Amino acid sequence: MNPLTHTLLDAIWQSLGHRATPADQLTVGGDGALTSAFPVTELATAAWAAAGLACAELLNRDGGSAPQVWVDQRLASLWFGWTLRPLGWTLPGAWDALAGDYATADGWIRLHTNAPHHRQAVERLLGPVRDKGTLAEKVLSWKKTELEQAVIEAGGCAAEMRTAEEWQTHVQGKSVALEPLIHASLQPEAPRPGWPLPTARPLQGVRVLDLTRIIAGPVATRFLAGLGADVLRIDPYGWDEPGVEHEVIVGKRCARLSLTNAHDRHTFEQLLKSADVIVHGYRAGALEKLGYGPEERRALAPGLIDVCLNAYGWSGPWRARRGFDSLVQMSCGLAATGMRRQGASLPVPLPVQALDHATGYLMAAAVLQGMKQRLTRGTGYCARLSLARTAQLLLAHPYPQHHLQQPLAPVTAADENPACELTHWGPAQRLNAPLSLTGTALQWALPATALGSAQPAWLRR
Repeated sequence: MNPLTHTLLDAIWQSLGHRATPADQLTVGGDGALTSAFPVTELATAAWAAAGLACAELLNRDGGSAPQVWVDQRLASLWFGWTLRPLGWTLPGAWDALAGDYATADGWIRLHTNAPHHRQAVERLLGPVRDKGTLAEKVLSWKKTELEQAVIEAGGCAAEMRTAEEWQTHVQGKSVALEPLIHASLQPEAPRPGWPLPTARPLQGVRVLDLTRIIAGPVATRFLAGLGADVLRIDPYGWDEPGVEHEVIVGKRCARLSLTNAHDRHTFEQLLKSADVIVHGYRAGALEKLGYGPEERRALAPGLIDVCLNAYGWSGPWRARRGFDSLVQMSCGLAATGMRRQGASLPVPLPVQALDHATGYLMAAAVLQGMKQRLTRGTGYCARLSLARTAQLLLAHPYPQHHLQQPLAPVTAADENPACELTHWGPAQRLNAPLSLTGTALQWALPATALGSAQPAWLRR
């Protein structure tokens, strides 16, 4: 295992509450790396390995012979991007026409306009625009800090480009730096569940209520679905993610509920009462406003495994700020460092949305750790993560200047599962999973489907 991969894995493993990483259980293979100023491939490998080792710990909770874990770093890197190749159809665009980086009077800012209401916020502030060129002219007259704040106050999403040094001295950067990578706590005792945990499908019969959006949370629940969990995703009416549904919905069922509607709230509460796990990505305080804060969730479902994330951390003035991977990269210095290292005239973000993907697998690892605690101690479990804290892990381990990397080779048929996935949009080939355990392979029983295509009900078990 690459020494830097080992360093990152140690940090993740210790944040899960363990001591030494069980390196003798882990084998890493594969060649090539994503080109970046930061160890993105090492982070991908470590994140996948942590999730795999957490699964091994769960299966080995009685202290027998621990399953071996295999991770392919090439495939782990590729899974931080797009995993699906359409056969006879075309993937939708990942970005809204106005989303992107814009020069201001004194630097750079990123505007995130993928959600219609976020685009509308920008246009309410700056006026209607036809294209990026028109928007660029308007943005150029603003200073970056003032525009960032104005967009946020208008209900939109934006992030000025800061250097890593500026982030370290920023009040939010200081707050995030003091947070653990995974903030976990045991909750009140509850009866031990009767999960069967078969080796081939470890999470068979485990119910996961998924209240997450683009992209980290859905990656976490995709992983759990690959281990056999009954993942039921709940979205509000009118919400769609056309750019990523084909990626993150595989293995899941998806329903719609309005948590402001009395009938739907009753349905949601019945689902929560029967859930083993809840994974959610609402901004800090949002579920509380709906009447489903931590105490209410525990009252409805004693012993619940409760794992959540937000963008900018769980302390400091930005704890409730809207944010996405691309914005956090701009805020915390990743894009500025890439720009400086390449001598570029534009921000240079990470080659993939690594904060989202890495945090997703860390969330999945936290769920598995929580399940082990529930079985061995009879307690509930809560874990909180954030994109900004995952970014801190990368910022602490940049590559040396002029670091040489062997680039990833192009994807070939050997990288793909030969079985055709009959998605909602058409047939496709999906990449092979980069992780396996002794007797356990990631397999998704359901193809990727559209949001809102299922009923809000659990499968029988």
